[in-house]
Amino acid sequence: MPYLESLRVFVRVVDLGSITAGGRDLRMSPAVASNRIKDLETRFGVRLLNRTTRKLVPTEIGRAFYDSARRVIELLDEAEAVVSGFSGTPHGTIRVTAPLGLGRRLIAPLVPRFCAEYPGVEVRLRLSDRNVDIVADGIDLAFFLGEPKDSALKWRRIADCRRALVAAPSYLATHGTPEAPHDLAQHNCLLLRYPRSPEYYWLLQSKDGPIKMMVNGRFDADDGDVLTDWALAGQGIANRPRYEVAEHLASGALVELLPQFAPIPAQFGMLTPHRRLQDPKLRLFADFAARETRGIFQTGA
Repeated sequence: MPYLESLRVFVRVVDLGSITAGGRDLRMSPAVASNRIKDLETRFGVRLLNRTTRKLVPTEIGRAFYDSARRVIELLDEAEAVVSGFSGTPHGTIRVTAPLGLGRRLIAPLVPRFCAEYPGVEVRLRLSDRNVDIVADGIDLAFFLGEPKDSALKWRRIADCRRALVAAPSYLATHGTPEAPHDLAQHNCLLLRYPRSPEYYWLLQSKDGPIKMMVNGRFDADDGDVLTDWALAGQGIANRPRYEVAEHLASGALVELLPQFAPIPAQFGMLTPHRRLQDPKLRLFADFAARETRGIFQTGA
């Protein structure tokens, strides 16, 4: 077992690029993770990783060993999944990722409830509005808003996520209320951006079909909740999922703009590597999450 644990540590360290990150992902200290790597290097009498001031890079033999070690870990996980399926008692770890706002509001509350029902399962939730490399980061299930493009992953659609253009009454009192989509060009639009993000636009609905509106703003953020906070503070117009701003719309803290040109809904669903589809604990969690979240979007929040 110590050898297999060392293999897991080595694979995660290479996946995440540092001993600290790899150890944290496996819930062990950097010192313990580092010792696991040293044990492997001592066992084989070779250096597996080159340590620089900025990151860890596998040596040539380390890269070859990583490819084989990863296959071993995947086969072991698959074997455990088969046994779990026959025993009817799922156990093991599920690595889940989701966008920040969606993850906080919808996914995080599900985790304790699911784990209470299946105490043999651990869920490790990572939240980020940035693009995630699901395969390279060892993610089992990724909640996703938008149009998935990776054909190497299995897409399971859950619901359409309706969106709304919103602003605070104080902003509208100072800057006026847009009456048509082209008026947005004269407003401070609060943008969700991240490094290497593409050209920015809002895709709006109309009776004649989609309207692609190029929009601009004086500041942007890579956290959707920050955009909502800025909108509440009267700083501009935000394009937000309706479920995230429903409470503010109901209270009057935010006002919906151009409802006849509402943003085109984004697909909400889950992405899973094909190799993980037969894992019973993953299927259970996916079914549970789909059942619990679908109603939130269908009720028209």
